[in-house]
Amino acid sequence: MLRVYAATGAIAIAALLGATWYVTSGDGDKFAQCRASAVGTGVASIGGPFELIDETGKQVTDTDVITKPTLLYFGYTFCPDVCPLDNARNAAALRLLQDRGYDAQAVFISVDPERDTPEQLADFTSYMHDDMIGLTGTPEQVKAASQAYKTYYRKQEPEEGQEEYYLMDHSTFTYLVLPQTGFLEFFKRDETPEGMADRVGCFIDASKE
Repeated sequence: MLRVYAATGAIAIAALLGATWYVTSGDGDKFAQCRASAVGTGVASIGGPFELIDETGKQVTDTDVITKPTLLYFGYTFCPDVCPLDNARNAAALRLLQDRGYDAQAVFISVDPERDTPEQLADFTSYMHDDMIGLTGTPEQVKAASQAYKTYYRKQEPEEGQEEYYLMDHSTFTYLVLPQTGFLEFFKRDETPEGMADRVGCFIDASKE
């Protein structure tokens, strides 16, 4: 299972780095001290508008949802291992941020709209954190959101007679998005909650300068 995700993660990294990004030297980049590498964000190259369905069944846009610093993740609730672990890590980072006085949230966007109903997402996110929001949508809406964030996902072919138990290949990045700024950084799976909270706090502080 992890080998599958490693392969899709490599594809997604290539897509991210192949987007319109630039290498920051620190000049003109007030977030330079917060970044983990020399690769910074290009203008509007990652992220953007989306229209999805929230846990109440209401149609929402990115401006409705991203009203505060947000840790954004694409996955699915039937994921047997990676998604629960990644989102538990995100929830732990969010708790650290809130303990430090930051007003932040997490968002979980399903890449499996066939099974992930608003009710299913509500159960998943409420288990993870009270300030985690679940979003689903039509296949077209999910695809548009995924493309905006340069993520990858693909439905695996299930075994005969096990059609409802299919798995999804998908990338595993967590994105930091601020309401007025947009996408700022992505975090890989090996990031710890403490490291993530430190860096997110740095970005939030720098955004206020």
